[in-house]
Amino acid sequence: MLDIKFVRENPDVVKENIKKKFQDNKLSLVDEVIKLDEESRRIKTAADNLRASRNKLSKQIGALMGQGKKDEAEEVKKQVGEFSEELARLEEQESDYGEKIKKIMMVIPNIIDPSVPVGKDDSENVELERFGEPVVPDFEVPYHTDIMERLDGIDLDSARKVAGNGFYYLMGDIARLHSTVTSYARDFMIEKGFTYCIPPFMIRSGVVTGVMSFAEMDAMMYKIEGEDLYLIGTSEHSMIGKYIDTIVDEKTLPHTLTSYSPCFRKEKGAHGLEERGVYRIHQFEKQEMIVISKPEESMEWFNRMWKYTVELFRSMDVPVRTIECCSGDLADLKVKSYDVEAWSPRQKKYFEVGSCSNLGDAQARRLGIRVKSEDGSKYFAHTLNNTVAAPPRMLIALLENNLNEDGSVNIPVSLRPYMGDKDKISPKK
Repeated sequence: MLDIKFVRENPDVVKENIKKKFQDNKLSLVDEVIKLDEESRRIKTAADNLRASRNKLSKQIGALMGQGKKDEAEEVKKQVGEFSEELARLEEQESDYGEKIKKIMMVIPNIIDPSVPVGKDDSENVELERFGEPVVPDFEVPYHTDIMERLDGIDLDSARKVAGNGFYYLMGDIARLHSTVTSYARDFMIEKGFTYCIPPFMIRSGVVTGVMSFAEMDAMMYKIEGEDLYLIGTSEHSMIGKYIDTIVDEKTLPHTLTSYSPCFRKEKGAHGLEERGVYRIHQFEKQEMIVISKPEESMEWFNRMWKYTVELFRSMDVPVRTIECCSGDLADLKVKSYDVEAWSPRQKKYFEVGSCSNLGDAQARRLGIRVKSEDGSKYFAHTLNNTVAAPPRMLIALLENNLNEDGSVNIPVSLRPYMGDKDKISPKK
């Protein structure tokens, strides 16, 4: 969420940013919110003046009573009462205008970084760099669920009976490999100096609207019926929410956290064959990282964070590339975002396995996360998040890139200590 003062003073900048995001339907909101803000400030000034006058009159009442001027005191009391009634009306108007302004400001997109390429959607995202040599073996690579089934590692039929489509049972060595990935990713981030955290898996609506746009909320979140609680779609939400309405001592920054959590997502819409199996599901687990930083350090952290994901995948011999999200593919709160994509030998192309985002002070402004500097002044922090590893998609990348012609799967050296020193998983049938 932008600062209303910034919008008031830079309407053309805000409108140009909206155009870059191809959201021309929101252009009129800028003029609308500026008019509402002008009226709101007029009402506030009137209320402040009236409040000062009322307080001044209130002080006269005691003096008049002390002088025995009871009638005059009663007249002043009457006037104070009238002022109070008018003040209550103005305060109600002030509150109404505040809500209207907030509602509009919540949908005006954040100002994107000047380096972000302009494009309408993800088809215009830009490849930045590749890491590792993508290999296509000289044998056919089966669909990832077929690989798992041959290893007695997945049961989709039972899951459909129990929970419906978009769920799975992972079994045996595949389930162990799944847990191995989260454990390895956890330790990898701890070694990078991040504090390990297991957060709440449900959050209140005030946190939801603080960390994401309404469009994202509708497409992702599961609501707990009858309660002000939502299942988290990613642990970054509850980790950022940890700082709601707090003032952080500048000397303690940056705060770096890495978390494990299950994640729950609606995943609305129909998806093609390649996004079935365990690629796009309603329930999965993930290792995440967040950073709370000074504004001037956030881009440095952004570049450090996405490189951690690349390093993690390369340590498991999975080729990856980084993609910069264009303006039209950025969620409204994001300033800049990179996707990390892993190579799929089966599809002979890359697919998304992680996303790193710098949200500037948008989340901090919504949630009231402020920093107190040494001179006592306060400012909004910058927040960043990045996927360390989401095992279902990482499993696809691991299985396809380490598959042998006989159906066995090599275990990367970095993961073997977590797999009882196994170097291979072999088919049971």
